[in-house]
Amino acid sequence: MKKNKPILKSLLFVVVISSVLLLSACFLSAFLPDRNKERSAKGQSEWVYLGADGKLKYKTTPAGDRIMDFSHAGYRGGGVALPAVPVKKRVKPSGGTDDTAVIQAAVDEVAALPLVNGFRGAVLLEPGVFICSGPVSITADGVVLRGSGARNRTTIKITGPKHTAVVVGKGGNNPGTAASQPAAFQTVIADRYVPSGAVSFTVADAKGLAAGDLIEIRKPVTSAWVHFMEMDNLVRDDKPQTWLVEGSTINTRRTIAAVEGNRITVEVPVSDAFDSKYAGPAGTVVAQVEPADLVTQCGVENLHIQAPPMETSHEQALYSALRINGQDCWAKNIFIEETMNSVGVGGNRITLEEIVVTRTVPNVGASKPAEFAPNAGQILLNRCASTGDNIWHAATGAKVAGPIVLLNCNFTGNGHLEGHQRWTTGILFDNCQVPEGGIDLKNRGSMGSGHGWGSAWSVAWNCSAKSYVVQQPPGAYNWMIGCSGPNIPTARPFDKSPALPLGISDSPDRKVIPESLYLAQLEERLGKQALKNIGY
Repeated sequence: MKKNKPILKSLLFVVVISSVLLLSACFLSAFLPDRNKERSAKGQSEWVYLGADGKLKYKTTPAGDRIMDFSHAGYRGGGVALPAVPVKKRVKPSGGTDDTAVIQAAVDEVAALPLVNGFRGAVLLEPGVFICSGPVSITADGVVLRGSGARNRTTIKITGPKHTAVVVGKGGNNPGTAASQPAAFQTVIADRYVPSGAVSFTVADAKGLAAGDLIEIRKPVTSAWVHFMEMDNLVRDDKPQTWLVEGSTINTRRTIAAVEGNRITVEVPVSDAFDSKYAGPAGTVVAQVEPADLVTQCGVENLHIQAPPMETSHEQALYSALRINGQDCWAKNIFIEETMNSVGVGGNRITLEEIVVTRTVPNVGASKPAEFAPNAGQILLNRCASTGDNIWHAATGAKVAGPIVLLNCNFTGNGHLEGHQRWTTGILFDNCQVPEGGIDLKNRGSMGSGHGWGSAWSVAWNCSAKSYVVQQPPGAYNWMIGCSGPNIPTARPFDKSPALPLGISDSPDRKVIPESLYLAQLEERLGKQALKNIGY
């Protein structure tokens, strides 16, 4: 019996330790979040979800397409804090006379300073009201226009002829995607199919390409593709309408990360798919090009921009608030009142943060203004908002290649968000609220002058809206995931029937995890510090 005492003591010790561990687990479970319960409560997408290893997993289509990594959207490619640029010049309001020339002179004075680490300096508008009868223009790198506060501390009061209050860039008042340039070297895609979301593809000859080169992938608009998309039969008022001009191209610019043999890897995934079946004899060209002549490292901050109320159509001359045509630029903390087509963006890698647009007078007519027009690649709208009726809260133009991300934005009034016309790819609406309006990823048919398929390869993620029209283009996908609100079957505009195929609806009326797709992708690519850098 004595020989068994050590065994009994050991067993007793194991029982006691096991009991303590079990009680500890029960105690902790009462106070710590249960990830399984959280997943059950919020749901899980089959298209993007957290695997057992905590990493994001992606479902692909039969052709290999997947929801793209949107985390490259924003200033300097995402996850980089907006800079605090030192003040080099201060301007006080005159107290009633036109301040445009004084502000412009200060901007020009700072623009003449030497660049230091990419920046020249900021012009600070001190508290008060600045009367401006013309635009303030920033055309040099590294210049910031900064107010002393957006909520009535520093006001640019627009007067005089219709104009845009602040214009950043060398492209004037009409920012947009860069046009094709002559190629220093070009080849063609050799793969039968390059899926949307891909980061690599094979070309016929990569000997003239190297890491760091800027390339332009030129998707040809062929008659075969237009016919496949059912866009060759658009009619309005008994007149044929043109969706995309055959013989033109849809251009996607990317920087090469690596070249191995004839295999090219790019820094940012492609937002579109490239199918050799519809590329014609010439194929999809990959051209080495020079960067566009864009201003860089410019910002507009902490301003109140106010225009007189305009009861007019947006097709007339307008007061607008902001145009940016640049790379690695930003605008933040801006309160905008009564402008139309308020904020337009072209170029690349731009952040718009906490910009609020409000209108009290409805737009007149069926055609609507776009209060935010992110017509560029790698654009992030973070915590932005607009209020108004009979408007597009946010809409893109033609042939825009994302990623374009609207994150935690709120839109009030009966306006909509959409890829507006002629094939925008790679939009993410992430936790956007549109309680009186809608989110549309659809075929606009003969609306406008033949807008047709407005967007593809785009996602609404954990959004809430009064309505959605999320449709599936031929050979492409659109997704609504974790969204509340109905997806409404509709025919192509001006057609009575049939209703077009709906896009993917995953976990309807039940939010999914991760709560934010953009933030989850950003954290996985760059770590938690990247979230802190942008305020999360």
